[in-house]
Amino acid sequence: MASVRRLIERLIELRPQRPLTLLAVCPNSSAVMEAGVLAAVRNRAPMLFAATLNQVDLDGGYTGWTPEAFGAVLRRHAALHHWEGPLIACLDHGGPWLKDLHRTEGWSYEATRDSVQASLQACLRAGYRLLHIDATIDLARPAGSPVPVERVAQRTVDLIQYVEAERERLGLPPVDYEVGTEEVHGGLADEAAFDRFLLSLRRELEARRLLHTWPCFIVGKVGTDLHTTFFDPATARRLHDRVAPLGSLIKGHYTDWVANPEDYPAAGMGGANIGPELTTEEVWALAELEAMERTLRPSSPEHSRFGLTLQEAVLASGRWKKWLQPEERGVAFPDLAGERKSWLVETGARYVWAELSVQAARRRLYDNVKGAVPDPHRSVVERIARAIDRYLLAFHLRDSLSFFEPTSESN
Repeated sequence: MASVRRLIERLIELRPQRPLTLLAVCPNSSAVMEAGVLAAVRNRAPMLFAATLNQVDLDGGYTGWTPEAFGAVLRRHAALHHWEGPLIACLDHGGPWLKDLHRTEGWSYEATRDSVQASLQACLRAGYRLLHIDATIDLARPAGSPVPVERVAQRTVDLIQYVEAERERLGLPPVDYEVGTEEVHGGLADEAAFDRFLLSLRRELEARRLLHTWPCFIVGKVGTDLHTTFFDPATARRLHDRVAPLGSLIKGHYTDWVANPEDYPAAGMGGANIGPELTTEEVWALAELEAMERTLRPSSPEHSRFGLTLQEAVLASGRWKKWLQPEERGVAFPDLAGERKSWLVETGARYVWAELSVQAARRRLYDNVKGAVPDPHRSVVERIARAIDRYLLAFHLRDSLSFFEPTSESN
């Protein structure tokens, strides 16, 4: 496993001759994970896999993977492809109340902190190399009231200090860090607050003799969110100029469907996450197979009913409600607009891929189309991989592996 710090150092060294932006795939399904590895291999590029605590955790998350299982899957895919390039396991949004269960059940700060610490220890043991420490939520505060920047910094360093103590106790190698969030609730979207956060973070780390853990990535709000797809290069460049002298680079979340990904490297972006877009690609790929199924097998009793099964599972999970707009809250699903219903099912599909009913319908769908598509699963993975290819090309990562290989000067 490569050091993220070393990758960042190489990114800085390579500019301006070859500006690059690292890509992080959020592994929200087995097919997405496989597609991410496939894209890395055929593009000869490093790849980060950033898993949230909702996706991968000690309880299996919604993927069914613990951190240990997640790391094992990543290594298995690398072995199958005879790939020794960087495939880096990362934690995304590790912090209090960032696991849905902790919010919906109203856990106390102490309870959610202890749970996150246990998850961080599991990530260390599983070989994660980058930990996103995100302390920007505080359910004890009034709704809509951001956490004071100084508290965000203090709680961030509390968790880093815990990780460092556990890492040393367990005799494990160094890990790298990502901090902050692009979310407004974190109070860091404003550039003045962003500056105060950096100052507070540095003071806290210095006071605890942890400055050597200074983060590789600082998450910045660069124009994109779940419903906005235009990247703001000017803002990104300003944030880059703030953190680059400190040895960090800016990382963007919500890069899905971004209209101008080619602007990321030129603006100095160090990394970008994609996730929901890949779930949608998976849903669309399966919908195409189901349309083919209807043609191949006109008799409805033989159909997989995959789309209907998926929708029923999403609705039964209740997690689609997380993404309702304020004006939609309290509205029954059948009463929502057609486009919104489709979007909510596509977005919520990642929560239910591991459900037994969905898996059974998927297997039947694959069996029903095998006469026309020899390897249906591979066709789904290929579609997801093509979406990832778009970002690797835009971020100048295609055939970039040699730029990250150790040189004689660094040995």
